[in-house]
Amino acid sequence: MLEIRPTCEHCNKSLPFDSQEAMICTFECTFCKDCVQTVLQHVCPNCNGGFEKRPIRPKVLLEKYPVSTKVVYKPVDIEKHLERINKK
Repeated sequence: MLEIRPTCEHCNKSLPFDSQEAMICTFECTFCKDCVQTVLQHVCPNCNGGFEKRPIRPKVLLEKYPVSTKVVYKPVDIEKHLERINKK
């Protein structure tokens, strides 16, 4: 089951369970759409994978399957990230 993390790992923007802006990689690294497009260039800085829109957990299931409260805030070193993805 997806964790549904509450914030963007890069800019710490709030991404509630029903956010249309939340993007995840295959390991559930969570970033906002703006960071994915403009900063990360659609490449996860943790696994080098791509991103997909995070699904929305229906409200009726939130009590039984609560979303994560774990904040992962690790701003990306943009220069290193761009160097790494440009070497591919």
